Amino acid sequence: MSKSLRLSEKWFRRGLWLVALLFAGFLIGLGGTVVGDLPRVEQGKTLDDFLDPVLVQPLRDEIKRTDEARQAAQDELERVDLQLNAARQASDNAREAFANWVATRHVTQRADQDAELIKRNRELDEYSAQVSALQKQVTAKQQAMLDATQSHEKLQARLDNDEAEARQRWAAEDRRTQLRVFLYRLALTLPLLVLAGWLFARKRKSEYWPFVWGFIFFALFAFFVELVPYLPSYGGYVRYLVGIVMTVLIGRYSIRALNDYLARQREAEQLPDAERRRELSYDLVLARLGKGVCPGCERGVDLKSTEIDFCPHCGISLFDHCESCKTRKNSFACFCHSCGVQAQNNKAGA
Repeated sequence: MSKSLRLSEKWFRRGLWLVALLFAGFLIGLGGTVVGDLPRVEQGKTLDDFLDPVLVQPLRDEIKRTDEARQAAQDELERVDLQLNAARQASDNAREAFANWVATRHVTQRADQDAELIKRNRELDEYSAQVSALQKQVTAKQQAMLDATQSHEKLQARLDNDEAEARQRWAAEDRRTQLRVFLYRLALTLPLLVLAGWLFARKRKSEYWPFVWGFIFFALFAFFVELVPYLPSYGGYVRYLVGIVMTVLIGRYSIRALNDYLARQREAEQLPDAERRRELSYDLVLARLGKGVCPGCERGVDLKSTEIDFCPHCGISLFDHCESCKTRKNSFACFCHSCGVQAQNNKAGA
């Protein structure tokens, strides 16, 4: 249709489409803000809201205490273990020195060294006692750590069981909350979509069509972008069922629209030529002729052939001759392209 428009009209129409897009953009921004704030209507809940604080809090305090006890036992075990390793090292060194000294004494067989032998034996006994005492401490610390670990694991298992049950209730409540938020979105966007459908059917060619189309773009965006992604799935059943219903509705509407269009075309083709031409707007005629189709029935016609003056499908006049200069011209043209005389038999409005 753009080829049939005046130059200024083309730019005006482009400007109006820009107005439509800007209007849609601002509406989408406002709608996105409203839809984004809808979840705030529902108070968000956490896992702790589904746990009994009277039972859970003492359990958590006890777990914290056993964890601290286990950590303290671990630290003490590491400290005593280091002392035990040092004592063992000292005992081994003392035994090695004693063995060397005894070997020397066997060689010299000096009786004055018996006091030294007793002293060294006493030192070895002290090292052994120290190692034994530290070994007992290590065993005690290991037992304390084991007791704390077992107690911690038992308490943690109880807490995990309580949290697992609470998590199930939390998940169920979260699903219900999401469903309510979706219904809020649906209650907001569905009327917009219905209104957009009515505007498309009744007002898309009105004087204020840029605002109509802007609202239509906004309603489609709100429904398919702001609503559909939040559609509950329930394993895919809901989305597939909704898809089937929408497909059936759209398909039914399309089939009825096609049948109505074909019925109107058949009725129009039965009307006299002059009456049919009055029903066709000038811009629509030029647009269809530019596509190489008949303005009346929209079937393809070889418009370049000089032998075709009438549509072979519906019989409407496509070409006639100027009453002044007899030049063959487009029968829908308002003026003769050869002499400029106004066509008297053209009933299509400019």
